[in-house]
Amino acid sequence: MKLIIGNKAYSSWSLRGWLACKQSGLPFEEVVVPLYDQDRDKRREGAEFAPSSGKVPILWDGEAVVWDSLAIVDYLADKVGRDRFWPADEAARAMARSMAAEMHSSFVSLRREHSMNIRQIYPPQPPSEAVAADLVRIMELWAQARARWGGDGDFLFGEFGAADIMFAPVCTRIITYSLPVARFAATYITAVLTHPFMQDWIAGAQEEEWVLEQFEQPART
Repeated sequence: MKLIIGNKAYSSWSLRGWLACKQSGLPFEEVVVPLYDQDRDKRREGAEFAPSSGKVPILWDGEAVVWDSLAIVDYLADKVGRDRFWPADEAARAMARSMAAEMHSSFVSLRREHSMNIRQIYPPQPPSEAVAADLVRIMELWAQARARWGGDGDFLFGEFGAADIMFAPVCTRIITYSLPVARFAATYITAVLTHPFMQDWIAGAQEEEWVLEQFEQPART
């Protein structure tokens, strides 16, 4: 398999696709391309990017191609078994899938105003009302999952899985922008960011030479 991703410092959707590949346990080639550079338009026209219209992440597995982070999770779960990604309990799995889908389609204000930048930590500033509402909803989801299904594990449903993969960039944003969260959430965020997969990604981000000024600011409102 070959996974094409954007800058590790900035590309939240690439992070999700990459974590899914790592979680699968399958070997894959990693290809990093800059999100915005002078060759971007030409690269988007290439055969490797055509199925996704140039968007990353995009996973090639022989003739099969998958270009959406949540689709990559499901594709890999089909290959290695869904229990590697989703809780075994049916009710827990239903909740985990719903949370992953909500993350996939929601929280637009948080994503727009606080873009991912793993290499920065900014002083705290009051979030906008829209971002505060996103954070309240995220805290509700995390609290429900941890209370019902977290058990003795460190993650939303005990073991690291698809729901944690989908929320991992949120954890980085909370740290980067010093956003206010519930006390219990700090423990969960630490668990996510210290997971070996995340540590590998963060180390890769620190080594990148690309700097994109549009992402190098405390917040965008």
